[in-house]
Amino acid sequence: MRGVRKRFVVWITYRGAVRIVMGVAAVLLTVLLLTQEVPASRTWTYWTLPLSGKVIAIDAGHGGIDGGAVSKQGLVEKDLNLAIALQLRDFLQQAGAIVVMTREGDYDLADEGTSKISKRKTQDLIKRAQFVKEKNASLLLSIHMNSIPSPKWSGAQTFFYPNLPENAILASLIQDEIRRNLGNTERLANTVNTVYLLKAMDEVPSALVEVGFLSNPGEASRLGDSNYQKKVAASIYQGVLRFTAGEKWGTGTAGGAASDARNGS
Repeated sequence: MRGVRKRFVVWITYRGAVRIVMGVAAVLLTVLLLTQEVPASRTWTYWTLPLSGKVIAIDAGHGGIDGGAVSKQGLVEKDLNLAIALQLRDFLQQAGAIVVMTREGDYDLADEGTSKISKRKTQDLIKRAQFVKEKNASLLLSIHMNSIPSPKWSGAQTFFYPNLPENAILASLIQDEIRRNLGNTERLANTVNTVYLLKAMDEVPSALVEVGFLSNPGEASRLGDSNYQKKVAASIYQGVLRFTAGEKWGTGTAGGAASDARNGS
């Protein structure tokens, strides 16, 4: 007796065949992607988050009972310093930095029971320096504004304390970006020897940015504008990017009246 052959007939429509082919292609593509070498996470982080792993401290000058300089229009330095500091914080965080701020509101760091203004200011500065060190910051950026009796002076300038060679580079790169983006000064970064917070940073590269003169009516008006504040913050941020990328820059001592006309900083 002859064996009976069993046949199975599978009917496939055109649409079904297309689905099968697409399914096989998807499987093959998945296998291919899984077998390819994935770029190193370090390289990916470098290009997308250039400040990843950096702890950067921002100091918004003054605060609390210490308002700093005041413009003729009534703009108070402590408020403008904080506004720019918060803009700068956002730029740095978007680039992957861990940002710590000596203040995020209208207050100082002095002990609550201290009533004498001069003592509060001293305690405040000492505690700001301690805060930066305790946070193991890799950079300190201090934001201030200038004011002198004459209204004719204007323009931003970046200062540094010459105890670390990196300070001159950081300050010069920030000042270069300020000159390029704001176009309001030809000054170069300059040394300053009277700012306690900078002097206390014996191991942390630091710079103090006097972002403009509140004693100049035109510049004071610009400093009170949120768009201009963002432009200032962006300039400082770009200088930081250049510094952390290892760029070098020579420094000068030119500063004109601004280097000697520091009030309330």
